[in-house]
Order: sequence, then C-alpha cells, then structure tokens
Amino acid sequence: MIVSGTANDIDSLRNSLIAGSEKVQQQIIPQLADLGNEGLDVLREFLLKRRDTPATWIDGKAYQVLDNSDAPTAKEFLQTYYPEGIVPLKSECGINYNSLQQLLALQDFQAADLLTIQKMCEVAGPTAVQRKWLYFTEAENFPIQDLQTINNLWLVYSEGKFGFSVQREIWLGLGKNWDKFWPKIGWKSGNNWTRYPHEFTWDLSAPRGHLPLSNQLRGVRVMAALLSHPAWNHGS
Repeated sequence: MIVSGTANDIDSLRNSLIAGSEKVQQQIIPQLADLGNEGLDVLREFLLKRRDTPATWIDGKAYQVLDNSDAPTAKEFLQTYYPEGIVPLKSECGINYNSLQQLLALQDFQAADLLTIQKMCEVAGPTAVQRKWLYFTEAENFPIQDLQTINNLWLVYSEGKFGFSVQREIWLGLGKNWDKFWPKIGWKSGNNWTRYPHEFTWDLSAPRGHLPLSNQLRGVRVMAALLSHPAWNHGS
C-alpha cells in the first residue's frame, strides 16, 4: 500500500477524478484510497463539490471508500455531511430507508434484497406486510418517490449494475421479451429458474440487472408493473 504520494501524483489523480470519464473515475478512486489521508482528502473534496447534484454510483464508490476507512477525519466528514448516507431518503409515506442504505453501502446485497421487499410491503400496507409479497396492482400504484429512492440506493451502491431502472433498460433493449430477459439478468438458465438463494450471485460479479429480485417467483405481472412504472418518466 502506498502511504503517501507526491503533490504531483495527488494533483494528477484529483484532476483525473474531476474531469475523467466514469471508467477513469472508477479506476482513480481505489488509487486514492491507497494514498492514505491525502487520498481521502481528495475524495472528501470531490464529494463536497458534487453535493448539489443527485448522487451517481461514482459518488457511491467514493462514499464507500470513506465509510470503510478508519481515519477519524473521514468518519467526521461523513457524519457532518452525509449522516444517513449519500442518497437522500425521500418517501411519500414516511418509510425509513436508513437501514437499506446502510446494507447497500456495505454491499451486503443478499440482506439488502430481503429488506427491499420488506420495505416495499411496508409501503403497500399491513396486508402486504403480512403476506410478504406484492400484488401487481400494489406495484402499479407504488409511490413514485419511494420507488425512485429504492432504485437510487441500489444503483448508487452497486457501481450502476443493479436496480429496477437497470432491469428496465435491459428489458426495453430486448423488446420487452421476457424469454430473453430472464437469462440475460441471470434468473434463468435454459429451462431452469435460478434457485433462491444459493444460485443467485450476491456480489458485483453478477450480470447487470441481477438484483433486486423483486418477487422473482411471483410471475411476470409484478415485474412488468415495476418496469413500466411512471417513476421512470419523472426526474428524481
């Protein structure tokens, strides 16, 4: 591990982080993490500059490095500016998504997936909580703000690989063909459905759109309702 870099190294990485493409930024962030406090300072500065714009997965990556760091300055910074995490937790019905944000920031995708459906049932109401899954009508009527919050959490903490919006993009790209869609996101292989939980991939090596599972065993109607939801036609 590099403990500290020269001023030129740091400046070069800072400039690449600010001006580079997402691919470049993705490579720069771990390099800064290896530079100790000087690198963490650049990441803090980067996040502060972007505070007024919606968080992307690049912000999520920078946040995760700071969150995983033992440096007191990093902890203090996050507590001051991002006490709940980097994604604003908006809800039309008073649902608290704090625990979901924490699990996704840690990339504990299996626990986050379970909590996602729990939270979606909470939004739908007591009968959904009791049955532990959604009817397609509940998915159709899901509050826009809440669906966007859940989606943004998955997107931001997965390097842009997971989330309903990613699944929607793939589905539309395949002409809404479910037979092509399920294998593409790793939910089916040949005639065999992927079995829960052991056959699913709970890390970033999974195919794009693999998570969240969102009632995977409940058939097409719930999934169709989520992927066709008006939330995707509104800004966050």
